[in-house]
Amino acid sequence: MSQPLLVAKEIHKSYQDQDGGAPLEVLRGVNLEVAQSTVTAIVGSSGSGKSTLLHILGGLDKPDSGDVFWNNTNMASLKEDKLAEFRNRNMGFVFQFHHLLPEFTALENICMPALISGESFSKASKRATDLLTRFGIEKRKNHRPTQLSGGEQQRVSMARALMNRPQLILADEPTGNLDDENTELILDMLFELRDRDGVSILLITHEESIAGRSDRILEIKNGVIS
Repeated sequence: MSQPLLVAKEIHKSYQDQDGGAPLEVLRGVNLEVAQSTVTAIVGSSGSGKSTLLHILGGLDKPDSGDVFWNNTNMASLKEDKLAEFRNRNMGFVFQFHHLLPEFTALENICMPALISGESFSKASKRATDLLTRFGIEKRKNHRPTQLSGGEQQRVSMARALMNRPQLILADEPTGNLDDENTELILDMLFELRDRDGVSILLITHEESIAGRSDRILEIKNGVIS
C-alpha cells in the first residue's frame, strides 16, 4: 500500500456568529486520507462543511486546530509565501464558479499558474495550447471568459488547474452550474486525469450519481466524516 498523498488529523473549525452569539462549529475533528491516483468524493448536505474542509485541505484556510500533512510535511509549518508556492506547484483547484480573470483570454488564464512560478510566457503558452487542444477548445484560446459558454469556461478552469502538473486536484461542485451534457463531459475529463496522468482528485458534490463514480465516498455530517 502506497503512502497517502494527503492526511488530515482532527481538523476543527468554527466561525463567529454574525449576531455575536456562540461560535458555529463547522468541523468537529475531521480525519481523512487521500490515496494517490484515486478519486475521493466528499458528500453532505448544504452547510455541512464540505467547502470549508476543502479550503483547509488545500491550504486556502487554516483550521482552529488539527493538522494537514502532504507526504509527511505539515502544511502548517510553511510560511505564507512558501505555502502559496507549494499550492501553486502541487495542487490544482476547480470551483463551481470558474474564477477566470475576465480581462484575459482563455490561453492567458491557463498560463497564469506557470507565470506565477516564473516560467516564460513562450514556454507556458505552448503547454497551455496543448491543454486547450486536449480539452477540445483550442479554437477558443483567444476568447475572453464572457465569450465562452459555461462548459467551455469550466474546461478552461480545469486546464488552468493542470498547468503546473499538480499531484492533486481539489474540485468543489465542479458541475454545479452545468447542464447534463457538460456535466458528463467534465466528469469524464476528471476521471481521465486519474487514469491517464495518475492525478488524485478530491471531489466535493451533493449529487449521489456523481459520487458513485468515485473510488471512495466519504460523508460529512455533524462536523465529522463517516
